[in-house]
Amino acid sequence: MNSDHVLDKRLLRGAFERAATSYDEAAVLQREVGNRMLERLEYIKYSPDIIVDAGSGTGYGSRQLAARYPKSRLVAIDIALNMLVQARPELSWWQRWLSIDKTKNYYVCSDIEHAPLRNASVGMVWSNLALQWCNDLNRTFNEINRILSVEGLFMFSTFGPDTLKELRQAFKQTDNFSHVSQFVDMHDIGDLLVHNGFATPVMDMEYITLTYDDVISVMRDLKAIGAHNVTQGRRRGLTGKAVWQKAINQYETLRQDGKLPATFEVVYGHAWKPQSREGILTPETRRHIGLD
Repeated sequence: MNSDHVLDKRLLRGAFERAATSYDEAAVLQREVGNRMLERLEYIKYSPDIIVDAGSGTGYGSRQLAARYPKSRLVAIDIALNMLVQARPELSWWQRWLSIDKTKNYYVCSDIEHAPLRNASVGMVWSNLALQWCNDLNRTFNEINRILSVEGLFMFSTFGPDTLKELRQAFKQTDNFSHVSQFVDMHDIGDLLVHNGFATPVMDMEYITLTYDDVISVMRDLKAIGAHNVTQGRRRGLTGKAVWQKAINQYETLRQDGKLPATFEVVYGHAWKPQSREGILTPETRRHIGLD
């Protein structure tokens, strides 16, 4: 990855901490993509014992998963503590007094690139539009494979390279700074899954276009969900009025039917952690064929 597109995790965490109270109102796309992921589970007959919601945000996906798998225990992981505070259901006074949490869920403030969970300890890792905030997908997939039990399921969505292409195009005409995060191609994601030990990954993609009245509304929505520009190659300091106006003028050339488009390339995928080939061979067989 170009160093200009490396994410500053300290700034990223701060952006999501500040956005926690405004997130739900603006996260229309996140909920829609989450719902489409849930529909895909209808075709997967699997009942995990423990589910990790990696990048859980304010808990919309966690609540849907808990309703779908009432016998499963859920672990919600997010980099921002305020997001987890919003996600955690309020307990009644007597539940707090008796230290009872009927949901059986855990809320963990952590970066999903460094999951604080034991090896082979969970049956499913679910991640809705969070992987794009990871600097090293190779490391992230390795971590997810590590915590998944054998025959465990990894199901996710993330953004592809055409996401916010209009905004990227508008700022490309203004300066040489990084204004939009870099997103990984679907085929490269599939290759990384195989490289990290996942079996038969299933990948597909769709475009979802939101429309806005003006560029300020686009930026306001992105800010409300914490999607600030936190790349290393960003402009350090305020963007000048002349640069902003030039970007707005460029974006305005894309107006259609009175609206400005904001395109999101949504990548979906799921894969399984297979039984290790080493695990199905006896020590004698391994020695006989020269593996040990």
